[in-house]
Amino acid sequence: MFHSSRLVRGAVALGAIGTAFLVQGAFVDEYKSGINWPEPKVIDPGPIGGPPSDATILFDGKDLSKWDGGEKWPIQDGYATSRETGITTKAGFGNCQLHLEWAAPAEVTGEGQGRGNSGVYLMGKYEIQILDSYGNPTYFDGQAGSIYKQHPPLVNACRKPGEWQTYDILFTAPRFDAAGKVQKPAYATVLHNGVVVQNHFELLGGTFYERPPAYEAHPDKAPIHIQFHGNPVRFRNIWIRELAEPVKP
Repeated sequence: MFHSSRLVRGAVALGAIGTAFLVQGAFVDEYKSGINWPEPKVIDPGPIGGPPSDATILFDGKDLSKWDGGEKWPIQDGYATSRETGITTKAGFGNCQLHLEWAAPAEVTGEGQGRGNSGVYLMGKYEIQILDSYGNPTYFDGQAGSIYKQHPPLVNACRKPGEWQTYDILFTAPRFDAAGKVQKPAYATVLHNGVVVQNHFELLGGTFYERPPAYEAHPDKAPIHIQFHGNPVRFRNIWIRELAEPVKP
């Protein structure tokens, strides 16, 4: 009598030397792409919430010296509180992974856009909205996690006022030709408190309050801006990783 266990043992033995596998009862040759990929760089991912070892730390809870205007924001207990003006990185960035943690005021005052309002602007032009959207109705493409005035979040993942929240943003910068015409649009993926709220959204251009989105040509790298909108929003643990173009064999 034929025993299937013998077939399995044989497949395991052959698989161990990379010649064949058992798939649905039949032996098949292993597919190999033949592409000579470079070895991925090894990094230390760091603690939960980062920063990983290859990140540029923009705010470690001690000083905002990497930001123009940073001296305006008071720092205590490892966080900075927005006040008087927005702050802008001294360095420029293009394709990137950006992590930041923020908290709207615990004491609720105001409503709609007047409650815990701020925003992070990639390249100074493309805003991911920061807002206390916990039980706070406003226009959907202006609530927390939205691409401002372009696309609402897929879900409202906001925590209660005063609680710390995380944004993890993957951003692909737009590209322009010599005449200033868009060759490739910008894209953004946003995780709010670990939940995907923007999934590789294609931006329609810069985000504006008073007019429709539109692209305006700019360099491949530009500073990041965090807005002051009249509310004392707190920030901590801000870091960024520059992302290279996709690896080619």
